[in-house]
Amino acid sequence: MIKEKFNLSGKVAIITGASKGIGEAMARGMAEFGATVVVSSRKQAAVDAVAEQFQSEGLSATGIECHVAKAEHREALVEKVMAKYGRIDILINNAGTNPYFGPIHKMPVAAYQKTMDVNINSAIALSNLVYPIMKKQGGGSIIHISSIEGLHPSKMMRAYNLSKTALIVLGKNQAIEWGKDNIRVNTICPGYVRTKLSEALLSNETLVKDFKKNCALGRYSTPDEMAGLAVFLASDASSYMTGSTIVNDGGLLHAPLFG
Repeated sequence: MIKEKFNLSGKVAIITGASKGIGEAMARGMAEFGATVVVSSRKQAAVDAVAEQFQSEGLSATGIECHVAKAEHREALVEKVMAKYGRIDILINNAGTNPYFGPIHKMPVAAYQKTMDVNINSAIALSNLVYPIMKKQGGGSIIHISSIEGLHPSKMMRAYNLSKTALIVLGKNQAIEWGKDNIRVNTICPGYVRTKLSEALLSNETLVKDFKKNCALGRYSTPDEMAGLAVFLASDASSYMTGSTIVNDGGLLHAPLFG
């Protein structure tokens, strides 16, 4: 049955940056389709709050603190999940940051490095940690959360653009290398979603006006509108899909050049 292919029962999923926004929505989606979700973010209290809410609704979840830019945190996350559940089937590299808005020639080195460490370097490192586990299990699914900012340039978001473009290419390279091990790697590129990270953009009246004019659906998305796509990519419903980059932006990238 096609419906059964979306079933994630018996699967263990790690979602980084999952204490709020897109990450929390994707974690909920995984749990609602039967997965045991590991809600991960920088603060234990924040991930505990999400996990406890899920548990109160009958969903299987646990919270594990992890600052993805720190190697010892990444290693501890994987070790704790393996000690508790004995397997890892799904990894969603969702944690992200954008500490600098400004021209590239004035970008502070520290801001650039922080962006790269959180947005791309952590995804490489976490993927490498779960790779041998998934290989031994006979397969798995890794999902990177990039952005439409990784597909086209935009003013004042230089390091963010670079890191999100790198995520897309990372996913393609991993798909090529790890396909023989039945490990699928795909990338989601959200458009503008109402989250804490996008607050600065969504509070700019000029940008909001231009956005509504150019977006085919004429509105921002909600975190929930990214969750279904993540469930699809994590499940057997997408068993022949790897190396793909899927845009979920309300038609923004298809804006006409004139009119």
